[in-house]
Amino acid sequence: MKSKLLTASLLATAVAAGLAAAPAMAQPGPAYPPHVVYAPATVQTPGIDNAQQAVSDRIRQGLQSGRITPSEARLLYRRDSDIQNREAAYKSDGRVTPQERQQLRNDMAQLSAEVERAIANNRTVAVAQPDRLGAIDSQQFNISRRIDEGVRSHRLSPQEAGRLQAREQAIERQEAAYRSDGVVTPQERSNLRAQLTALRDEVERLINPRG
Repeated sequence: MKSKLLTASLLATAVAAGLAAAPAMAQPGPAYPPHVVYAPATVQTPGIDNAQQAVSDRIRQGLQSGRITPSEARLLYRRDSDIQNREAAYKSDGRVTPQERQQLRNDMAQLSAEVERAIANNRTVAVAQPDRLGAIDSQQFNISRRIDEGVRSHRLSPQEAGRLQAREQAIERQEAAYRSDGVVTPQERSNLRAQLTALRDEVERLINPRG
């Protein structure tokens, strides 16, 4: 009799323990925070693009008003192209970090200040004297402007723009060497014009490739 009572007691205890455990087993596991997938930062930089367009417009206005000379504009456009190349490099990994965006904003602010200084200074466009190579300076400016436009319209890659700018700078160094003795001979002028014409044709070929 005692054995039966002991068995019934043990069975009841086991059933009660099972019922007590059942709700706990039915409860879901601990709620871990969901896995967070961080989307890469956007590569769009509309504020910087707008600043670049504003700077380009100011350079054009300065040229039209005669407050910026072709030589000044050439240097300013080159600075603008350098910033665009840096922007493209930042975008190459699929994201532009806050630090990179701030660097681009700082670069554009400095360039904008340089443009305004060029507009405000006392240098204006005048009738070119023969020894100042006015026509050659204008040709160099037009090439710089076309490279800048090509980069902005994505018709020129940063690598192509860099190569073209390197050629342009080499021509400028040669021009400076010709000027160093105070006299630029007709042969030297002809050589500069030929090099600039070849460079201009290369720029146009890359911007407007023929099928």
